[in-house]
Amino acid sequence: MNTAQMTVAQITALLSHHELSLHTINMLKADARISVKRLVDRWEARRQQNLRERERIASLYEYERQLASEGYRLVAGVDEAGRGPLAGPVMVAAVILPLDCYLPGLNDSKKLTSAQREKLYHEIKNVAVAVSRSIITVETIDRVNIYQATIKGMYCAISELAPAPQAVLIDAVPLPNLFIPSKSIVGGDQVSASIAAASIVAKVERDHLMDELDGQYPMYGFKHHKGYGTQEHMEALAKYGPCPHHRQSFAPVKAVNVGGCLEERFTTKE
Repeated sequence: MNTAQMTVAQITALLSHHELSLHTINMLKADARISVKRLVDRWEARRQQNLRERERIASLYEYERQLASEGYRLVAGVDEAGRGPLAGPVMVAAVILPLDCYLPGLNDSKKLTSAQREKLYHEIKNVAVAVSRSIITVETIDRVNIYQATIKGMYCAISELAPAPQAVLIDAVPLPNLFIPSKSIVGGDQVSASIAAASIVAKVERDHLMDELDGQYPMYGFKHHKGYGTQEHMEALAKYGPCPHHRQSFAPVKAVNVGGCLEERFTTKE
């Protein structure tokens, strides 16, 4: 291949590939055309960025590799979404990834944009060995408290994985009643690929549920804040009172003075 005889458009197409032979790159670097030099520089920058991302993703499998070295190949990551909001369920997800599976951009769901989460969500569903999720309703949250509700959801999500995990990594919350090895990791969604994947699945699926609730109760703006206590949400609570999907045990919802007729209106509507 004589790159000196190629047009800039042809070279642009050639450099759309991440992997090129050293001989080809050296020929391109020797090309005197300024436009070609710029193209090669951009290719090299992308290549270095890709290498750094591969190294970062590889580092997220440290806990999984340690467990694999002990004979546990099916390692589940567990995380939740929705402990803090004033409305809507808690969503818990459990994910088993193939060891060292490369998912560019994988990270704690809170560090990703909505579009990035959606893209990774579908990629995780496509490559995962197993994915399960558990929805903990507002009624359960109000009955047993948010922490116990989260624990209940985690046990449930783990039990529904098929194949069953041989070990479990959990974001922060200890699960002492598991009959398999487990490790609770504070900030686990930032250091474990499996937990990060679970955090994305939980967040995306809960967001989808809140979007559905927005269609039923558009006055609260659930589509925008997903049930969190934003100014928009608090103003809507003050104006309309809570709906059946608000957590009555949470202090800001408790503080709203709502009459029985309002609750009747929502009950009738459903």
